[in-house]
Amino acid sequence: MQDRIKSAPLGPGSAALDRVLRDRFSCRAFLARPVARETIMRILAMAQRTASWNNVQPWNVIITEGEATERFRRALLRRARDGREPIRDFPFPREYREPYLSRRRECGFALYDAVGVRRGDKAAYARQTLENFRLFGAPHVALISTDEALGVYGAVDCGAYVMSFMLAARSLGVATIAQAALASISDLVRAHFKLPEEQLFICGISFGYADMAHPANLYRTTRVNTEKVADFVSD
Repeated sequence: MQDRIKSAPLGPGSAALDRVLRDRFSCRAFLARPVARETIMRILAMAQRTASWNNVQPWNVIITEGEATERFRRALLRRARDGREPIRDFPFPREYREPYLSRRRECGFALYDAVGVRRGDKAAYARQTLENFRLFGAPHVALISTDEALGVYGAVDCGAYVMSFMLAARSLGVATIAQAALASISDLVRAHFKLPEEQLFICGISFGYADMAHPANLYRTTRVNTEKVADFVSD
């Protein structure tokens, strides 16, 4: 099946999509330069084309810029350092079984190797983890929430929106990283932005222009062969 995929011809549209999919990566070091409001609006307009169940378009988005990003960054760092237990609107994975555990470890070790963190160095692990709450230096973050009445399907639709947002951004030269780490302190996000009680916080997307001189941006994750995830049923 993989050979058939490789040999399939790409038209102009599919070639462009393939290029954006391959170019997108999780940026972990941003330049301070902000993204123009017009560019952000273009990203939002493109992402709004995301498919959703019954076209309910359940995503709600808050975008920070300027001092609003800095205030939020300071609040995140204070909370991350105070040692309180995580408070989440959605449960995190109960466990990582194989093959997911190996894929997760590969990703983490590749990052640590890139930034020079030695295996077993817990203090260095903690410093790198804290970068999540520094938003990796990004000048903007998009905060995604959905109505709790829509349940898991509202969250699934928002996941599709997150990918659309990141691909739209990449097509315009803007780097992104989806951050579930922010969802580990949903109560802070909710209070900071005065989210209504019925809104459940899903994740953040930090975005801006990538600092390509930073080693955290020089490695790439791998993808498993499609034969490991897709089965054809013909009879």
